[in-house]
This record gives sequence, structure tokens and C-alpha cells, in this order.
Amino acid sequence: MAWQGVAAEFLQVPAVTRAYTAACVLTTAAVLELLSPFQLYFNPHLVFRKFQVWRLVTSFLFFGPLGFSFFFNMLFVFRYCRMLEEGSFRGRTADFVFMFLFGGVLMTLLGLLGSLFFLGQALMAMLVYVWSRRSPRVRVNFFGLLTFQAPFLPWALMGFSLLLGNSILVDLLGIAVGHIYYFLEDVFPNQPGGKRLLQTPGFLGLQSSKAPAGSSLTIWTQQSQGGPGTAGELTAPS
Repeated sequence: MAWQGVAAEFLQVPAVTRAYTAACVLTTAAVLELLSPFQLYFNPHLVFRKFQVWRLVTSFLFFGPLGFSFFFNMLFVFRYCRMLEEGSFRGRTADFVFMFLFGGVLMTLLGLLGSLFFLGQALMAMLVYVWSRRSPRVRVNFFGLLTFQAPFLPWALMGFSLLLGNSILVDLLGIAVGHIYYFLEDVFPNQPGGKRLLQTPGFLGLQSSKAPAGSSLTIWTQQSQGGPGTAGELTAPS
């Protein structure tokens, strides 16, 4: 049956991408029948005074009600999360989980300043930004309208969000956190006197082989030139 084929294909997706995407879809489904968005949004008073600690996680899982915005965000989350996990984080599951944790903590702290209650879109922007900086020579076809180098993709998404009438503050937050991660992980260790500041903690309990500084960038550069694993030109989902 068709659904069995879809399920089998989904099980081939890397673990972190599969888990995060499924959690987002299930959270939205639960809102349709069981929950209210008011039970999910980030509220520091309810987290630290009422011990509703699940809000630290659910604020990254809810992308709004079913509709164009939800499916648009899910397509980009699934696509670029998977490309990162199968690309520069291949064989480094613990490091990929740590990137999620690092980004989530930083977004939560910075989100307090901007009174941001749902941060899933910011996490998506971070994933896209990190992928784009590690894929500098890949050309992206944006909905068949524009073709540009990958590093421009986060800004194109922010402009598209602005055209839809959404606030770009969440996108800017994701881009900023993505840049901090990229700088600490890929840029600073390669500078004179630089060193790797982000170390995956052992409590994750996952085996990870940390790639040498700069190797992930080399992998994506080779792929973008037509090497195995990716095409030279990518098309944004429509």
C-alpha cells in the first residue's frame, strides 16, 4: 500500500531529522484535537514558577495551524535538517544533537529579550543558515523565480516571510544564532591562535567522531562541485 511505502521511506531518514520532523507534525496534530497553543508557548514565569518545563521544548515544535505557512516551514525543516545530517554531520549524531541544544538554549535566552513565544521558525532559519555557509558554491533555485548562491538563501527566506506579512524578528534570531554556531565551529578554530570552543558533552551518550576543523566545509565544497551526495544545483521546495 502507498502509506507503507511512505512509512518505509520515512524510516530511511536519519534519526534526528526523523524525530524532530515527527515531533513537529504530532504537536500540530495534537493542537487540532487535544491541546491549545497556550499550553505550548514559551513563558518563563510558567516554566520557572509553575514548573511547566515542557514549554522549553514545545515552543520549538509548533509552527502554527495547518496551512500554507505550516507546510512551507515543514518542507524547509525536513530538507535542510536532513541535508545537514547526511552531509557535514554524517556519522556525528551527537554533534548534531549538540547543535540543536546549543541553538535552542541561545534562542531561548535571546528570545526573552524580544518576547518571542514560538521559536520553531528561528530553529529552521538556523539550520538553513548553517547549511548555506557550509555549501557556499551550491546554486539554489528559489521557487523557479530566482537562482543564487546558497549563502543568500536565509536572506531570501526572510524576505519571503516579510512579503507574507510576518515579523522578521524570528528569522533574524535564527540567522544570528546560526552565525554564532558557524563562527565558533568552522571559523574561529582555523584562525591563528584559535581553538574549538564547542565540545559535545559526554552526557549525550552518543558515539561521535569529531571531524577536523574545516573538514565539513571541504566536504560541502566538493559536493557542490558535482561530487557524490548532492547535486550542483538545488531547487527550493514549492
